[in-house]
Amino acid sequence: MGVFAMLSAWPVGLSAQQYRVSACDWMMLKRQKLGEFQLAKDIQADGIEMDMGPLGKREMFDNKLRDPHFQQLFRHTADSLGIAVSSMAMSGFFGQSFLKRENYKALVEDCLRSMDIMGAQVAFLPLGGSGQEWKQKGAAHDEMVRRLHDVGEIARQQGKVIAIRTALDARANLLLLKEVNSTGIKIYYNLQDAVDQGLNPCKELKKLGAKNIGQIHASLTDSVTLDEDPRIDLYQVKKTLDKMRWSGWLVVERSRNAKDVRNVRANYGRNVAYLKEVFKKNNPTKP
Repeated sequence: MGVFAMLSAWPVGLSAQQYRVSACDWMMLKRQKLGEFQLAKDIQADGIEMDMGPLGKREMFDNKLRDPHFQQLFRHTADSLGIAVSSMAMSGFFGQSFLKRENYKALVEDCLRSMDIMGAQVAFLPLGGSGQEWKQKGAAHDEMVRRLHDVGEIARQQGKVIAIRTALDARANLLLLKEVNSTGIKIYYNLQDAVDQGLNPCKELKKLGAKNIGQIHASLTDSVTLDEDPRIDLYQVKKTLDKMRWSGWLVVERSRNAKDVRNVRANYGRNVAYLKEVFKKNNPTKP
């Protein structure tokens, strides 16, 4: 069976479970490596956030999923292990400016096609490589709004969402979304950004609103694993999201033990287990 013939059999979207837990393949040192699916299963994650591959000075992402052989191999392996792809990430834009790439549409379209292959509906677009100028009124800001509207409309027409990480607070994110004016663009909410800026993530989530949140990176700056981190009360985060009636993927990006940062199985295994403990059904508060 060809890979595109397999698409109709692939489950799309979330099950009746309100929250599912995923982890970033590039942070687990498995960027577009076949072993990422077995690793996700080993740490008992429900899915994987799969990266598009390095960008750097390349014209396009170094993306294996343009090759029919890897399309079928990755898809079959994920399917056989019962691991979903929560999202496709364009992590290359942590280091490259979305504003300076003339082929930004081609890069996003490459990601959207890869999402079709792996059954994902959310793309992760970090804007960290685009500097700070665009966050203020002016030409850079206007260009960012225009580009986000363009790619948002491409995603919307395909029934997909591009979730952007801006590091802005909820008020600024709402203003940005209003300017972008495309339901194909939502916020990829990162708990780390709120905590690092001294903001209350629960208040920020409520202000942002469920309809504007595409996905959540449920981790903090590396220090200790989530179960030992006093900087955030995930039970209160769950209570807030429950009240908002938000459903979706909680994706582990960091929260690694800084004394054992390369111990992938220990760090991500503990984080996944703790998120599942906290976010299990009918568990709104600390025991």
